[in-house]
Amino acid sequence: MLNRILGNADPVDVNSRRTLFAAMYMAVIGPEVFIVQPGFVLGMVKYLGFSETTAGDIASAEMWGIAITTVIMTFFAARFRWRHVFAGSLLIMIIGNLASLYADAPMWFGACRFVAGFGAGGLVSLGFAVVGLTHNPDRNFGWLIMWVLAYGALVLLAMPAAYEFVGLSGVIIFFALFPASGLAFVRWLPDSSQEHTHAAADAVDLPAPQRAFALAGIFIYFLGQGVVWAYLFLIGLAGGASEQDVAYGLTASQFAGVAGAFCAALLGNRIGRTLPLGASIMLTLLPLLALFGPTGALVYGIMVCIYNYAWNVAQPYMLAAMAAFDRSGRTVINATACQMLGLANGPWIAARVINDEGFANVIWLGIALFAMSLGMLLVPVMKHRELTVMHTVKSTK
Repeated sequence: MLNRILGNADPVDVNSRRTLFAAMYMAVIGPEVFIVQPGFVLGMVKYLGFSETTAGDIASAEMWGIAITTVIMTFFAARFRWRHVFAGSLLIMIIGNLASLYADAPMWFGACRFVAGFGAGGLVSLGFAVVGLTHNPDRNFGWLIMWVLAYGALVLLAMPAAYEFVGLSGVIIFFALFPASGLAFVRWLPDSSQEHTHAAADAVDLPAPQRAFALAGIFIYFLGQGVVWAYLFLIGLAGGASEQDVAYGLTASQFAGVAGAFCAALLGNRIGRTLPLGASIMLTLLPLLALFGPTGALVYGIMVCIYNYAWNVAQPYMLAAMAAFDRSGRTVINATACQMLGLANGPWIAARVINDEGFANVIWLGIALFAMSLGMLLVPVMKHRELTVMHTVKSTK
């Protein structure tokens, strides 16, 4: 059975359609709960009776599981057989989700979500790493993010009805079955990064301080994302929209995110990364200014659509930039760890700043973090462009 899942030891072509499909499928399974986290937080509050703060802490615990695995992979990815990690991660996710069905106390439920997240981290880390090893990471990361969001849009749309018909337990069973389906595609994935050379056309070895600054910018950006995303459903309710209207708004925002990732995939690196990355980060923070106080369904829906569109233009460019900052693909794995650490800390920090007046502090914190990340990311991206131009000039002489 294990040999059937893992396949033979022959190298695979990371640019082949089936390997790209398998990598992207794993990268969709990994964040299966995070990408619908507003709906899952609602489920914990409404159907398990947890407080908003407790639900935020549990969401943070799951993200910490993901983050810890991605950090481990930054040190040991080259020592592990990747197919073993993919298969083991899928099994851990299945176990964590099924165990959640029998845990109704917050502490034990949070522990089970942590286990599920621990498995998810291996899929996110190595799924992104495989895409980062391809010839055209800008385009392929755009497609990857687009499929993640398409999944999120459909599941978020279905969650209110699913809660009514099968309850939170039925939703969690789905979260166990989805990773089980991934076992069929493990054999199509590479067994290690050593089988491949990083082939991005503009890959150069950026100085270590610049790479560290870029990784810090990734952490800050996704810390802001974690702060806002976990409470976006409840922010809509506090603004006066109904539960179903918020679900419609978030679903529409997922399709807007699909459009953003699709735009990034089509545009690729044709105009560089500085302009689209800078513009998309600015467009991430601006809609949040409209979410203070009463908004209603229409304004809420428009603002979260703009927010999600911008976020998902920015993310492919961030990951493609990380893929171009060294020729080994290691920076992508490090960036994935920073991304997940930010997302893991975000809900926990947001839960600490909520007060009796609502979610204004959450929104202000998200705005500040996005603004801070803007400069931190653009500096190394512009340095990379400078080094690329110098390298091109030298090679033509």
